Amino acid sequence: MRNNLTQLPLYLLCCLSLWIFFLEMAMSQNTTIPVKVGVVLDMDTWLGKMGLRCISMALSDFYASHGHYKTRLVLEIRDSKTDVVGAAAAALDLLQNEEVQAIIGPASSMQANFVIGLGDKAHVPIISFSATSPSLSSLRSRYFVRATLNDSAQVPAIRAIVQAFGWREVVLISVDNEYGNGVIPYLTDALQEIDTRISYRSVIHPLATDDQILEELYKLMTMSTRVFIVHMFTPLGPRLFTRANEIGMMEEGYVWILTDGLTDILSTLDPSVIDSMQGVLGVKPHVPRSKELESFKIRWKTKIQQEYPTNDSFELNIFGLWAYDAASGLAMAVEKLGRTNFSFQKSNTSRNSTDLDTVGVSQIGPNLLQSLLSTRFKGLSGDFQILNRQLRSSAFQVVNVIGKGERGVGFWTPENGTVRKLHSTSKANLGRIVWPGESPSVPKGWVLPTNEKKMRIGVPVTKGSGKFVKVTRDPSTNATEVTGFSIAVFDAVMAALPYAVPYEYIPFQTPDGEPAGDYNDLIYQVYLKKYDAVVGDTTILANRSLYVDFTLPYTESGVSMIVPIIDRRRKNAWVFLKPLTWDLWVTTSCFFVFIGFVIWVLEHRVNKDFRGPRSHQVGTIFWFSFSTLVFAQKERIVSNLARFVVIIWLFVVLILTQSYTASLTSMLTVQQLNPTITDINELIKKGERVGCQHASFVHEFLIESMKFDESNLVLYESTEVLDELFSKGRIAAAFDEIPYIKLFLGKYCSKYTAVGPTYKFDGFGFVFPKGSPLVADVSREVLNVTEGAKMLQFEKAWFGQTPSYPELTSSVSSDSIGLNSFWGLFLIAGIASFVALITCITTFLYENRDALINLNSPSSTWRKIKAMVARFDHKDLRSHTFRKSDQLQDKRHQSHGCSYTNFPPSPSSLLIPTHSNFGFFGEQGIPSSGHADPVGPNRPMSPHILFEYELANINNEQTRPPVIE
Repeated sequence: MRNNLTQLPLYLLCCLSLWIFFLEMAMSQNTTIPVKVGVVLDMDTWLGKMGLRCISMALSDFYASHGHYKTRLVLEIRDSKTDVVGAAAAALDLLQNEEVQAIIGPASSMQANFVIGLGDKAHVPIISFSATSPSLSSLRSRYFVRATLNDSAQVPAIRAIVQAFGWREVVLISVDNEYGNGVIPYLTDALQEIDTRISYRSVIHPLATDDQILEELYKLMTMSTRVFIVHMFTPLGPRLFTRANEIGMMEEGYVWILTDGLTDILSTLDPSVIDSMQGVLGVKPHVPRSKELESFKIRWKTKIQQEYPTNDSFELNIFGLWAYDAASGLAMAVEKLGRTNFSFQKSNTSRNSTDLDTVGVSQIGPNLLQSLLSTRFKGLSGDFQILNRQLRSSAFQVVNVIGKGERGVGFWTPENGTVRKLHSTSKANLGRIVWPGESPSVPKGWVLPTNEKKMRIGVPVTKGSGKFVKVTRDPSTNATEVTGFSIAVFDAVMAALPYAVPYEYIPFQTPDGEPAGDYNDLIYQVYLKKYDAVVGDTTILANRSLYVDFTLPYTESGVSMIVPIIDRRRKNAWVFLKPLTWDLWVTTSCFFVFIGFVIWVLEHRVNKDFRGPRSHQVGTIFWFSFSTLVFAQKERIVSNLARFVVIIWLFVVLILTQSYTASLTSMLTVQQLNPTITDINELIKKGERVGCQHASFVHEFLIESMKFDESNLVLYESTEVLDELFSKGRIAAAFDEIPYIKLFLGKYCSKYTAVGPTYKFDGFGFVFPKGSPLVADVSREVLNVTEGAKMLQFEKAWFGQTPSYPELTSSVSSDSIGLNSFWGLFLIAGIASFVALITCITTFLYENRDALINLNSPSSTWRKIKAMVARFDHKDLRSHTFRKSDQLQDKRHQSHGCSYTNFPPSPSSLLIPTHSNFGFFGEQGIPSSGHADPVGPNRPMSPHILFEYELANINNEQTRPPVIE
C-alpha cells in the first residue's frame, strides 16, 4: 500500500504529460500559419480601389473553399499616392518593418520600375497585375512577375487589322510616359513587316490641357494619313476623343484603333465619351465566359453598390480579374511550401548605412518564386500560367464602338490569326464594321494633304524629240503646256483612280528655260519634298529607290547597243563555194568516191557495165558516183545490195542539193544586213568612241559597270544628232535604253540595228515620296492602262505605226551550212555501204570456201589473197544477167549450125591461161570467139578446178626465168 502511494505522483505526472501532449496536438490542428503579403496600390484611383477589393475577395473565396489549408495570407496595405517615390517608399516600409514575403503591385509601370529593384535586393517576388509596359522585361529582374499581359502581346492583333484592310501608313498617338513609350518599338517593327510605315508619332503629355490636345489634333488634320493607333489610358484618352469629335476628326474617312489600355475600360466611360467614339475599333484580351465569372460579377456589383451607392460608373474590368487571379495564385504557391521558415535574415549594417542597407533577405523568397512560376489553374480571366515571368498570352477580341457600347466583330489568336469566330480556323474577314461617320465602306486610310491645293508634279525638260515629255511655253501668255507619251499615260492613270486627285505639272528648269539638272537631280527633289511626284521617262533604278518609291513600270526597258548595218551579199566569182563549209565539201567529195567504189564492188562480177579495161572501170567509178549529183547516171544496177546503197545515197544527195540551192539563192538574192560591230569588248579594247544620251543614267552605267573610258563617250540629245554622229564617223556605236532605241530605229531602221546583249532594267515608272499611299493605287491603275487598248492608242499617237526592224541579237550566225547539219545522213549512208560491202565479200568467200580449203597448204596467205582477187575478177556465170546473155549467144550459134554441147572439150582447151587472162581490171586475153574460151560457156569449170588453175598460173609466173632483151 505504501509503495502504491509513493508511485502515485509519478503516475499523475505521466497522465498530465499525456494530456498536455494530446492537447497541443489538437490545438496544432486548428491553428494556421500567417504569411504577410504587401499590397501597394494607388488608393485614390478606381484601379487601386478595384484591385484591392478583388484581392480581398479572392483570398476570402480561396480560403472559404480550402479551409483545411495551413497557411493564410495576411495583407499589409500601403497607398502609393499615384507617385513613383510614394510607391518605392511604401515598398521599402513593407520590406523593412513588416518583412512581407511578397508584394502585389504597384499599379503603374513607372512605379514598378523602382519597386522591382527592392524586390531583387530582398529576394521578395513583386507581382503586378497592371504594369504592362514591355520595357520592364528589359530589366531582366529575377523576382518580378507580371500577372498581366505585356503590351507587346496585342501588337500582332493590331498588325493583322492593318494588314487586313491594306493601310500603308499610320499615325501613332501615345501618352508621353513609360506606358506610352514601351510599346512603340514593337509596333514599329511589326508594321514594317507588312510594309506599313509610321508616318508620324504624336506624343501627348499626361497632364496636357485641352488647348494642347487641340493643337496636336489640328496638326494631324493637315496630314494625309487618316489611320490613327491610340495607346493611352484614362483620363487622357476620353479627353482626346472628345476634342477630336468637336473638330470633325470622327467623320467618314478616318480610322481609329485603340489598344487594350482604353478598350478594356470602354464599359466604364461616360456615355458622352462613347458618343464621341462611334466607329472606333479596339483590341482587348478575350475573357472566356464561365459560371464562376458570372457569380463573381454579381457579388462584385453587390459589394460595390454597398460601398459606393452614389456612383454607377465603377465597373469591373480585366485588371480586376487579373488582380483576383494573382492573389489566388500567390495563395496556392504559399500553401505548396507548407510549414516553413517565413522569416527574414537581417543584414549587418553600420551606423552610417542608409535605409536600403537595412533591408533584410527573405529566407523563403527563392522557393516561393519557383512555386509561383509553376502554379497553374483556371482563373476568372482564363488559364493562369506564368511563362517567362509574365502571364501567357491568349486570344484577343476585336470590338467596334457602336451605339451605347461595344460590339465584338472578331478575334485574333496566335494559332489562326484573325477569325470571325474564336474556335474557327476559317480565314474569313471580320464581321460588319461601322466606321466613323456611320460609313459602311472601308476607309482608304489617306487623303490629300489639306494644307496644299494641288499636287506638284515635276517633269523633265530635254532638248530631244519630246516624244515622252515635251514642255512648250506660249510666248504671248507665258503659259506652259506639258505633253508627251508619259504625260498621256499618267493622265489616264489618275483619271482612273476611284477618287479625285488635283495636280499640276511643274517643269524642272531654270528661269531661262534650260534643264535644271539631270534625272537624278529631278528625282531627288521628291525626296526634298519640293515635288510631290515626278512624271516622265524616269528609269526605275536600285539606287534611286533608296529615297523614293516607284510605281510599276509602264514601259519595258533595258540598255543595248546601236550599230550601223551593211549589206554583205556575196558578189565575187567564188560565191558558189560559200553555201557549204570546207569540212562539208571534203566529206561530200570523199563520200562520192567511196559510194562509187562500193557500187563497183557490188556490180563488177554481175554487171557488164562495170567491166572492161582498167581505165574504163576507174572512169566508171567516178562517173557513176558524181553523176548521181544530178541524177544522170546511165549504168543499169542489177544487184539488190547495190540498189539498196544507191537508194540511200540518192536521198542524201537530194537533201544536199536542195540545201545548197536554197543557201546559194539566199546569198545571191536576199539582202544581207549585218551589223558592223557585235562585240562590246572589242569596242573597249580598241578604244572606240561610243555615244550615249545626255542626262541619262547610261553615261554612269558605261563608266562604272562597263568600264568605258569617259573620254571615249560622246553625248547626244536627239535622234537627229545621233544619226549625224554615225554619218560623220565620230562614233562606232551608241548605247541607249530600249524605248529610245525603238524610237530611233523607227526612223532609221534601214541604216542601223540593235545588237545584244541587253542589260535588263525595270523600265519607266512614276516617282512618289517614300511610303506614299498613292503608289499602290497608281500602280494598280498602271496595270489596267497598259493591259488595255489605251496603251496602243498612246503609242500610235506619239510614235506612229510601229516599224519593222531587225530584232535585238547578240551575234550574227554564219550563212554557210556545216557538217553538223548532215553528219547523221552521212552516218546512215556509210553504215549502209559497209553493210552491203561486207555482205557481198562474205557471200563470195562462202561460195568459194571449198576451193579455199582444198588449196595446197604450202601456199602463203598473200598468194591465197591474190588468187581470190583474181577469182573475184571473173564474171559470176551463175548470175541471171550472164545466163540470159549466154542463152541468146547459143541461139545464134545454132542458127549457124554450130553446137558444142555434144562434144567434150579438147585437151588444148585445158591449158593454163596466161597472166593476161587474169588481170585485175582487164580481159585482154579472152578472144572474141567462143572457140578460144578454155571453158566454154556451156561447159563451166568447177570452182575448185578453176581456183587450182589460177594458183598454178601465179606459181608459173613466179618461177618463170626472166627474159633478157
